[in-house]
Amino acid sequence: MNVSNCKGCGRLFNVMGREKLCPQCIQQLEDKFQQVKKYLDEHPNSSIDAVAQDNDVSVKQIKQWVREERLTFAEGSGVGIECEQCGKMILTGRFCDMCRGKIANNLMSAIDRPKAPEPKKNTHERDRMRFLQN
Repeated sequence: MNVSNCKGCGRLFNVMGREKLCPQCIQQLEDKFQQVKKYLDEHPNSSIDAVAQDNDVSVKQIKQWVREERLTFAEGSGVGIECEQCGKMILTGRFCDMCRGKIANNLMSAIDRPKAPEPKKNTHERDRMRFLQN
């Protein structure tokens, strides 16, 4: 049994996976997420600072939800977060489309692809007698 202190409230709780929050804090965070999501539906062009202030949530938490692709900013709103690779403004996720494509290409090129089988040598060459040279 693995016991840890909650990063939110400090209480002890049984850790089942990699979570750092107790079930009560996770539920409170999920309630805040639903509140922010509803707020963004009603006010799609709000800035991150306005959303954070009106919903009593940290800007860091809102950015985390956007990076996890749980929240998306409205198209054409002028609001976004930076791509972790190049710094370009994006609406959701961690990387812009161009950087995501580069990363995918790099991963695909890193995969060891099966090589074409070598052509079989002539059986006559394989079965020949060989002599050692002095």
